[in-house]
Amino acid sequence: MLALTKKTGYALVAMTHLAGLPEGRFESARLIARRFGAPTALMMNALKELAAAGYVQSARGAHGGYRLARRPEEISLADVVGVLEGPVRLAECVTDAAEGQECTCRIMASCPIADPVHRVQRKLRDFLSKVTLAEIVDPMVALAKT
Repeated sequence: MLALTKKTGYALVAMTHLAGLPEGRFESARLIARRFGAPTALMMNALKELAAAGYVQSARGAHGGYRLARRPEEISLADVVGVLEGPVRLAECVTDAAEGQECTCRIMASCPIADPVHRVQRKLRDFLSKVTLAEIVDPMVALAKT
């Protein structure tokens, strides 16, 4: 079953919250976790990884915390999933040669489902790349695109 991990789910919750903050305001991971009933350590870890990747900005101190480093329209679901979970792979044979991954499937050469699985993989990757944080924050943005 293809599913997002709890860490990715909590990260998306945090990012939608950050997207709604007034310009320039930071919010602590602890406060976000408390507000949404998420484990603090998991929230802190997810936001730390997103900060290292440049999707959120962190600041230390009494008024520190996190805020979005990019506009919601510039952050895709594929970006967030990629940072927190690595590349989405539907099957062992789905690899990304650009990232140095090598297929280790023993039956790849004669596999009857390899081509359909690769097509689905491409469609899933394309879809995740097109869904932005702005659409998650405000579903009306998605409707406006259609």
